[in-house]
Amino acid sequence: MELKITKWIIILLIFIILLFYLKLIPFFSHKFYRNIKEIKNPNDIKVLVNKNNRLKPDYIPPNLVKLKVSYSQEDKYLRKEAVLALEELIKDSRKLGFHLVVVSAYRSYEYQKNLYQHYVKTKGIEYADHCSARPGHSEHQTGLSFDIMGSNKDYNLFEKSKEFEWMSANAYKYGFILRYPKGKEHITGFKYEPWHYRYVGKTTAEKIFFKNLSLEEYRKKYS
Repeated sequence: MELKITKWIIILLIFIILLFYLKLIPFFSHKFYRNIKEIKNPNDIKVLVNKNNRLKPDYIPPNLVKLKVSYSQEDKYLRKEAVLALEELIKDSRKLGFHLVVVSAYRSYEYQKNLYQHYVKTKGIEYADHCSARPGHSEHQTGLSFDIMGSNKDYNLFEKSKEFEWMSANAYKYGFILRYPKGKEHITGFKYEPWHYRYVGKTTAEKIFFKNLSLEEYRKKYS
């Protein structure tokens, strides 16, 4: 009888270990949307906004500037330092025959709230949390993040555009990072988004790029 119990305990332990390595047990994964902290330095260009760090509903970033229509779809705003860097990036890319266009930039708390609720209603909360941010947890509210598309005119297919490779290799030179990289989903809490970039400044972007870090890893290591 004791041998049988021991045998089943061993089988159960092996099963749990396998699930752990396959990341199928939420108990062992990162605890997102728990122990949430209010962000105290929202104007810092290295501010960490994610599923555990929240911006206040009334936060509006300083120095919002409208992007040129030639570089973005209508009525897109970013903070001034991000706009200057992004317009330089796009200008340089066009000299090489690329066509980058910003499709989403600053979003207010209210805008994000409506967007998130739309996903919940149409796709369910699990899908919404995987593909969108809850209000207050979106980087777009910082005025430092944007979504971009290439000449194939579909940001969801940005990875398949000719612009993707150039952007991946050169964005850091202008102070931008790919915010949700492939293989870092368990750290960022979001799916891989090849179209979503974030301004952090040239020095920080270079360090993140060459050390292959997420912003979460950078902040943990250097803050």
